[in-house]
Amino acid sequence: MLKLNRISNHKITLLLFITALCPSSCKNNNESVKNDSLPEKQNIVKEKWHWDNPKKQNEYAGYAQVVKVGNTIYISGVPASDISPEGITQLYSILEMCLKTYGATFKDVVKETLYTTDIEEMKKYNEVRKKFYQGDYPAATWVQISKLYTPSAKIEVDLIAEIIDKRQ
Repeated sequence: MLKLNRISNHKITLLLFITALCPSSCKNNNESVKNDSLPEKQNIVKEKWHWDNPKKQNEYAGYAQVVKVGNTIYISGVPASDISPEGITQLYSILEMCLKTYGATFKDVVKETLYTTDIEEMKKYNEVRKKFYQGDYPAATWVQISKLYTPSAKIEVDLIAEIIDKRQ
């Protein structure tokens, strides 16, 4: 019992010593500490475009066709039901129109993601796709999937482009 009292006394003494050394700033008085070295968080400025929609986004599905943040343009997937030279040309012409909304071309595209329900069929007509890039190809990923958002779609392509802001 005597040993236990000695240990308890030492703990109490140590606790009192630490409490006496701790300045008032160690106490939690629920005041936030301001750190002038941290920059204030700024909101991202997003410019949007969506097929002549005044809200510049699709409220029903919850997306915008084109979003520009800084010098980067993000183009949502454009679907097509026809994996043929005509269908692929039409799809990439729509993507070209999306790029032009912010003054970009296929030369500005840095990433392409292609989703298809039949990758072997798409491979047959890859030359049609490549013509739009005119030999300056982006990083690209092709993925075969079982189904796309639009039930009749067999292919969907989204793009990321980087443009130079001429005002800088």
